Amino acid sequence: MGKALADAFAVARAVFTEVDDALGEKLTSVIWNGPADRLTLTENAQPALMAVSLAVLRVLNVEIGLDLRRDVAFVAGHSLGEYSALAAAGALSLSDAARLLRIRGRAMQQAVPVGAGAMAALIGVQLETAAMIAAEAAQGQVCQTANDNGGGQVVISGHKAAVERAVAIAGAKGMKRVMMLPVSAPFHCALMQPAADVMAAALSRVTITRPVVPLVSNVLAQPTSTPSEIRDGLVDQITGMVRWRQSVAFMEGAGVRTFYEIGAGKVLLGLIKRIAEPERCLAVGAPQDIETLRMDRDRTGPKA
Repeated sequence: MGKALADAFAVARAVFTEVDDALGEKLTSVIWNGPADRLTLTENAQPALMAVSLAVLRVLNVEIGLDLRRDVAFVAGHSLGEYSALAAAGALSLSDAARLLRIRGRAMQQAVPVGAGAMAALIGVQLETAAMIAAEAAQGQVCQTANDNGGGQVVISGHKAAVERAVAIAGAKGMKRVMMLPVSAPFHCALMQPAADVMAAALSRVTITRPVVPLVSNVLAQPTSTPSEIRDGLVDQITGMVRWRQSVAFMEGAGVRTFYEIGAGKVLLGLIKRIAEPERCLAVGAPQDIETLRMDRDRTGPKA
């Protein structure tokens, strides 16, 4: 991912070089050449995804004159994407974001022994019902809602046995679709507290400034521009639920009609279309997407 962009634009190559320098290793070699099992390690995947997003954004800055302060109402990101959003809005430097995500990835992986935790997706269920199922399944263990993704998709996380009980309960209640997720750790639940402690210490050592546009926070589903509140939110989201449905609903309610997903993939656009009724949605991650966005802006204007 990101290779075609780096080949086409010097400013994108500069982003990848800066991330390599910040980490003290050639992460770009892993991003572009694999092996896949090394790239998908959480400690590599998190800074890699951020690097691709910021490379796309820098290209947009140069090639079509995108100015977040002028053209964008809010930034938001799902889980690790919140770091990408903050770097995009100038609240975190690119180097600090890369180093923080390396620390975050390692801390989250090490917080729970392999095999002790699990996550599952409940499809066709609302948050309140998913929370009741998780509470019923806990039985003294951790089992809680981790992602409210919208469109009737809620992810639960916790001890493996408890999550398996929740899957069984959901199936017995006639849930549309229930599945265990192939993840390496139980993210966004209380079992991640050791990782939250690590991130609290790491975040205390970096400078966070006011973003040029507000961040719609995962844990608040409300906009924030206060450095201390941003720092607290990044710590809280390690153990707390990603309120994506509420975040998108807030932005739509605030008048946003255009959503751009910047970086690798278009999963978030799919979720957004299930939550809101945007006038335009566009994923921007490859050179051809840059030209598409240029034409889109020329036709409709930039505000998003």
